Amino acid sequence: MADFGVYVHVPFCAHRCDYCAFATYSDRDHLMEEYVTCVVREIHDAVDAGMPVADTVFFGGGTPSRLSVSQLLEILHAIPRADDAEVTVECNPEDASLERLSAYRQGGVTRMSFGVQSTQAAVLADLGRRHGTMAHEQVSRAVTEAGFATWNMDLIVGSRAESLDDVRATVKDITSLPFPPPHISCYVLTPEPATPLGRDESRHPDEDDSADAYDVVGELLDEAGYEWEEISNWARPGHECRHNHVYWDHGNYIGFGSAAHSHQDGLRWWNVRTPDRYISLVTSGTSPRGGEEVVSPQSQAFEAESLALRTRRGVPLEAFESLNEVRHLIAIESGQVTLNEKGRLLANQVIVRLRSSNSDGASGSL
Repeated sequence: MADFGVYVHVPFCAHRCDYCAFATYSDRDHLMEEYVTCVVREIHDAVDAGMPVADTVFFGGGTPSRLSVSQLLEILHAIPRADDAEVTVECNPEDASLERLSAYRQGGVTRMSFGVQSTQAAVLADLGRRHGTMAHEQVSRAVTEAGFATWNMDLIVGSRAESLDDVRATVKDITSLPFPPPHISCYVLTPEPATPLGRDESRHPDEDDSADAYDVVGELLDEAGYEWEEISNWARPGHECRHNHVYWDHGNYIGFGSAAHSHQDGLRWWNVRTPDRYISLVTSGTSPRGGEEVVSPQSQAFEAESLALRTRRGVPLEAFESLNEVRHLIAIESGQVTLNEKGRLLANQVIVRLRSSNSDGASGSL
């Protein structure tokens, strides 16, 4: 049976990074106590309505580590979990004290994720990140001493301030740590509208440079013993993120908090975006649901195949009408089609050739 996931959105941040378009706020910390109370109430309502026991729990945001340890654990302890549940908390490097991480571990958190992004000062400054260039070393020591066997670091490539030498230095800094992260994510910087990065065209990433940087990351992680798992994720064997796979396997999950999304057998719904509105609704006894949609069977098939194609699992050869135009982007082995290194950056060119992309209701992209 596939894992059932729970996502908890924490919309608070100390500082909003220049590239961030998420539903996060740097001026709402005064709402934290009420917000936690409302999230716990929303969880209790879901449990009363028959929510399954969670196999994976993921605290994302925003910055979950903006909450006090006791506030975060109050939410966690309200969630019914399997004995072997994976529980991940995203944490800013500057919040990663040994005291905090140890308290998380003792409270039931099993996995940490840190947004390091780069180890190079000019790149961190361009991204609007506030932690220092030695954050990866401090995080590695603290998370290991706190007793976490598996954890993740996030990287971002594509900044105009970043050279290929910077990319190489960052990856080597991280993989050569005495206790390197068993899981590494690498995202290509995207200039989202209405962000400082998006509004300044002079800072927009160069697509060719971003592709070269992504290739360098993949090569170095392969050399360091990491296995490619999904377009943006690499892991050492046994350290894959189970919660990610709930999404990639088109599984069922429920989200709690403002702007959180949920999926159950083709029904998708989401909560209102702002924490103020969310608190107002939950406090008044009203559902915080902001909208929903029923996904057609055809669209479900397309989404499932699109997500699978982004992973090393791939999809069966018969999922395609023709692959003649994209053979340079794929590998075929034992009847399964997977993306090769070049195809990972051009995945949509392959995805639109899925048979299911031509079905009624399927969008042809994801």
